[in-house]
Amino acid sequence: PSQEQLAAEDAAFISIQAFPALLDLPQDLEVSTVSCGSRHTAVVTRGGELYTWGWGKYGQLGHGNNISSDRARRVEHLVAKGLRVEEVVCGPWTTYIRV
Repeated sequence: PSQEQLAAEDAAFISIQAFPALLDLPQDLEVSTVSCGSRHTAVVTRGGELYTWGWGKYGQLGHGNNISSDRARRVEHLVAKGLRVEEVVCGPWTTYIRV
């Protein structure tokens, strides 16, 4: 890898470290439940939607890939299936939901 690629990987790694940080969620989002894993976070909204962010190496964010993100993203698969999330529990490298 080039120096630029290594620098980009380091920047992405730093942005998902397990340090408290303020995060802007989409407007009008009312959170009912929060759970934190070792390096990822998940919230359930009052409307039953799941948003996740953080380290995604093992697919624990639920977006169908292993991409990490420092921005909250709605788990679209659940919306497409018409599922309402009632509860979320994050493990070290996993995310469990009750629908």
